[in-house]
Amino acid sequence: MEVTEIKGAVDGLMTAFEEFKATNDARLSEIEKKGSADTLVNDKLARIEQTLSGFEGLNQRLTHAELKAKQAADGVDAVETKLGRMGGSKKSADGAEIKARVNDWARAVVAAHTVGVVNLSEDQRRALSDTQAEYKSLNVSNDTAGGYLAPIEYVREIIKGVTEVTPFRAAARVRQTVNKSIQLPRRTGQFAATWTAEQGTRSETTGLAYGMDEMPTHEMYALIDISQQMLEDGAFDMESEIRMEAEEQFSVAEGSAFISGSGVGKPQGILSNTSVGTVNSGSSSALTADGLISLFYGIKTAYARNGIWMMNRGTIAAIRKLKDSQNQYLWQPGLAGGVPNTILGASYVEAPDMPDVASGAKPIAFGDFRRGYTICDRIAMEMLRDPYTQATSGNIRFIFRRRVGGQVTLAEAFKTQTVAS
Repeated sequence: MEVTEIKGAVDGLMTAFEEFKATNDARLSEIEKKGSADTLVNDKLARIEQTLSGFEGLNQRLTHAELKAKQAADGVDAVETKLGRMGGSKKSADGAEIKARVNDWARAVVAAHTVGVVNLSEDQRRALSDTQAEYKSLNVSNDTAGGYLAPIEYVREIIKGVTEVTPFRAAARVRQTVNKSIQLPRRTGQFAATWTAEQGTRSETTGLAYGMDEMPTHEMYALIDISQQMLEDGAFDMESEIRMEAEEQFSVAEGSAFISGSGVGKPQGILSNTSVGTVNSGSSSALTADGLISLFYGIKTAYARNGIWMMNRGTIAAIRKLKDSQNQYLWQPGLAGGVPNTILGASYVEAPDMPDVASGAKPIAFGDFRRGYTICDRIAMEMLRDPYTQATSGNIRFIFRRRVGGQVTLAEAFKTQTVAS
């Protein structure tokens, strides 16, 4: 991402946040005076929040330290396609000839509006005349008048809706294994140091104990049948397309399991482990600034030092409105100098699989997930191409599978926020 783009994003974010604070302060003042805020103020605040949310994409890339360049959807060069028709086939004209025609036509269009058609050069008048003649002869509004000779343009791009995936892997510790499961040694007891006199009697300090946790790897699969003819005649590499779809859906499934998986036949989620502590928000239906501050300081300093927040997009929007007792907003914009946005000074990960804010829900988790949660990969992804099982139906069967495990390995490293009083 270019420096100018980052600077533009920073300037836009800071401007929007200052306007957000002023508008939200006005909303809170009206609620305090009249019991409710004016509709126009609420509408304005919603528009500003939408602007702030527009910067979350950049913020998340900074949070995960992933400098992913935006994919440029160039599509088909329509101008080159149309100009190729003017000179016959594209094969009959080299790049220099096409470029010369583009220049003549472009200059002719501009000059015709500035100095008039009569003042154009011979080449410019010819380029403009050829374009007008082609437009008249190939009338695509009537097939018999030329529409049959104007081929339909086929865009070699599949339109897809965005699939949201919880980027849990970026926050947790990931290990590889060649075995069915891994065993993790755990300290289960600790001794205490004892004071003694210079020649005092020293007895054994007991309590130190160790145990072993076992993390199994679980399997997920996808089974897709596709016709042999589609594989042969498709305009796309359908095998690669199916592989990409499988990778995406596996990421969706494991992201959901890392958040709320039961641990039975799938990874254990952070919200399912009963050993993970929780802090009430202070309200039975909403988040509060005091509740978030209590959660932030509710874990040990060593974990908080490397702690991050995890929540969905709607929860982020709710937190933007919260202020502490010093009238300071908990959410602060970042982006400048590569620093992400923060909540109480800690960055956050947008996790679509985290629940919404509701009574009894746990919409937020905070802590050091790298120390608290471990992901174990056995097989990243395996594809089996089966041309036999569905041969009588003219189909090829693709079977994808992945083996992965995950569970809480140090529950004290993070906590959740429960919406409760």
